[in-house]
Amino acid sequence: MDADFKAQLDQERIKVEDAFNFLGCKVGRGTYGHVYKAKKKDGNDTREYAVKQIEGVGLSTSACREISLLRELKHINVITLQRVFLSHADRRVYLLLDFAEYDLWHIIKFHRSAKQNKKTVVSSRAMVKSLLYQILAGIHYLHSNWVLHRDLKPANILVMGDGNERGRVKITDMGFARLFNSPLKPMADLDPVVVTFWYRAPELLLGARHYTKAIDIWAIGCIFAELLTYEPIFHCKQEDIKTSTPYHYHQLDRIFSVMSFPADKEWEDIKKMPEYARLSKEFKKATYAYNSLSKYMEKHNIRSDSRAFQLLIRLLTMDPLKRITGTNFLFSSYSPMNLFNIRIAIDAMNDLYFKEDPRPTDDVFDSVPIPYPKREFMLDDDNNDTNAHATKTESTTTVKTEASSAILTQQQQQQQNNNIIQQTHTQQMKLIQQHAAVQPPGKKLRVTGNYTGVDSSDYDFQKSQNLQQQIYQRQGF
Repeated sequence: MDADFKAQLDQERIKVEDAFNFLGCKVGRGTYGHVYKAKKKDGNDTREYAVKQIEGVGLSTSACREISLLRELKHINVITLQRVFLSHADRRVYLLLDFAEYDLWHIIKFHRSAKQNKKTVVSSRAMVKSLLYQILAGIHYLHSNWVLHRDLKPANILVMGDGNERGRVKITDMGFARLFNSPLKPMADLDPVVVTFWYRAPELLLGARHYTKAIDIWAIGCIFAELLTYEPIFHCKQEDIKTSTPYHYHQLDRIFSVMSFPADKEWEDIKKMPEYARLSKEFKKATYAYNSLSKYMEKHNIRSDSRAFQLLIRLLTMDPLKRITGTNFLFSSYSPMNLFNIRIAIDAMNDLYFKEDPRPTDDVFDSVPIPYPKREFMLDDDNNDTNAHATKTESTTTVKTEASSAILTQQQQQQQNNNIIQQTHTQQMKLIQQHAAVQPPGKKLRVTGNYTGVDSSDYDFQKSQNLQQQIYQRQGF
């Protein structure tokens, strides 16, 4: 391209920072970017927007996928992409989206905290039902247009605050979404591991190569259970390690601890799963014989004869073919052809649960004042705040204790690394043995981080960058 013409285009191109005020208004951060609350500078438009700055430089595969899908998808329960801004100077990509004041992660957390403190939260009687109905409506639209979301979780379910769309659900974060209009290619060849850990369907954990819309329905079932109990139903304490191996013993153990191990008649095709041999070797049916979903839900005061439970058990059916989206197949085998025969989320929307009073409403808050706190602004990583963040020019490692945290400079870190290198193998083994001897129960020595020459039994080692990333991911961004 001619240099003068390129310079002219760059000059004419509207920059996001010239059109919107958003600097210093960060409300979230995740693996794929930063989210800011923004308003137009011209003052003519008083609406609030979300500016999502894509992580890194250039266009990632995830960003391309999200942009291409959101440009085509138009539904009241799916987030709207207003515009894409490209900054050629620093090769940054910004997405202008609807701004939602709330999300299910924060709403559930608020209720869980109130429950623990024995406080009453005044909310609409039909709120859970309305939330679920609108989630299903959005997923029905996606599935009808041959799109799998593949990363449904409370943090990706937004709820609009006061305004024209008050109380409306918006499904967001399409970075993992995938078209499946050509199902002859196994989906697992594209992304071996999808869906956030606790919301991952059992067929994914067992290595299914031709997974279907049913994985989204399982995730919705997990969200529904969480809305009813304010606790993640399949919470697994083990870390979600992002690898190409879908099998995860601890997550399967958690599912079976709630649901029980599936009987042969409940999931006939389980024996065809790629990881079945490993499953049958590591798990014994008798261990989970007395577990059931009804027992788990009754502990949370959800009766097994209620309409809510009857719908939940249809959403959380182990066999993806028998799940509420997968009945009446023409083919009994787990093959790509089954993708065309899955019944869509409209089945769940027609469930009797939604026919009984109170009925779902367009505004999930109904006429009740919204009790949840609004989003708070977060500090930018570039801020020169030595109490919370290290400066960009220093490579640092944070050693965090229960009472305080210390920032180690690059020179100190290098000196410690040199000290460790100088230790003999015998000395290192002795150090590990000493640590194990004084280690409190339930604590594990992390292999990441650096030994500082002090008693390490009270420390939880973690590189500061990874620690920050985990904190933001827990916040759902």
